[in-house]
Amino acid sequence: MLRAASILQGNDLKVEPRYQRRLDELVELCQQSLPSFDEERLRRAFRISYWAHRNDRRKSGEAYISHPLEVAFIVAKDIGIDDVTVVAALLHDVVEDTEISLDFVREEFGEPIANIIDGLTKISGVFASGAMGHAENVRKLMLSMATDIRVILVKFADRLHNMRTIEAMSRHKQIKTASQTLELFAPLAHRFGLFAIKSELEDLSLKVLHPEDYRAILEGIKDSRANRESYIRTFSEPLKERLRLDGFDFDIYGRSKNIYSVYRKMKAQNKPIDEIYDLFAVRVVLKSTGKKGKEDCWRVYSIITDLYKPLPERFRDFLSVPKSNGYQSLHTTVLGPDGRRVEVQIRTREMHEVAERGLAAHWKYKEGVTDSDGQMERFLSWVRELLES
Repeated sequence: MLRAASILQGNDLKVEPRYQRRLDELVELCQQSLPSFDEERLRRAFRISYWAHRNDRRKSGEAYISHPLEVAFIVAKDIGIDDVTVVAALLHDVVEDTEISLDFVREEFGEPIANIIDGLTKISGVFASGAMGHAENVRKLMLSMATDIRVILVKFADRLHNMRTIEAMSRHKQIKTASQTLELFAPLAHRFGLFAIKSELEDLSLKVLHPEDYRAILEGIKDSRANRESYIRTFSEPLKERLRLDGFDFDIYGRSKNIYSVYRKMKAQNKPIDEIYDLFAVRVVLKSTGKKGKEDCWRVYSIITDLYKPLPERFRDFLSVPKSNGYQSLHTTVLGPDGRRVEVQIRTREMHEVAERGLAAHWKYKEGVTDSDGQMERFLSWVRELLES
């Protein structure tokens, strides 16, 4: 029977320096972003994954280890739930693609990680079989097969890295993968509240499915960047001055709509990009917390609508009624200088982390979660209830 000791102590396993450096960067990221972190376990998982995939190459010609390593990076950076999920990301293909068995994973890393790997292997089997029906039915099937919700989180990261490296696939496979991503993975990421991942999945899918539209929008955004940034500065300066006078601790910055959302708006309104006026968007992130943070959001809203005329029909209050994935923010659209529409989002730093990183961040602030088994079990149960409701 294969034993980890023979892999971990073997002198013939020479890790390429670039992958060793990337592993060290992953360790540093985990130390900074996770509530607790077992470095020895992660390094052991990397070494086993490196050995298991030692003879494998990606379609790009790169060593296969680059894929699980980058998937682990996405999990640590963009999801940031716990080190169990990062370790599972490093090992996510070993049972499906190599001689490593699920029993081996269970013996070396314990039941939770083995369960995640098992769930990922089963879900991969569904996609490999081609038994793909309506996207909503597949989402339900994925959720039913994932006894541990962390299976889905690793799957998001896996799909995101595959989309980032999709150029190596055949054109037929690119179209199939991008269509599946847009119909299935992006909406599910949205339900998890993973806005950054959802937006990147949408943009990368559009790049494959409608490359000319993608390039035109990207160029349009680039061409207007200098004017847009100048306008945002003009819009923001009076607001910054008022907020400082009132003693707020804040960050304020312009943000670009993701390319896919601009594409959808152009199609819905049947207009070219230069007629889509609400490309101007500003976010105010406050550093106050708790009850005071919410109160401050309303105070800032009052200041903004005092400076600029609001469009009442575009107001959204996600403070009083948060979205099911934990998202909280105030949204308003106002008429800025020259009568241009500017969309403004107002939130606290905690709300911003939830908006970017979803349910895991929401739970962290809700429960003050560390990584005890009881807290993690409650978190996973809570997520499932939200997704199935």
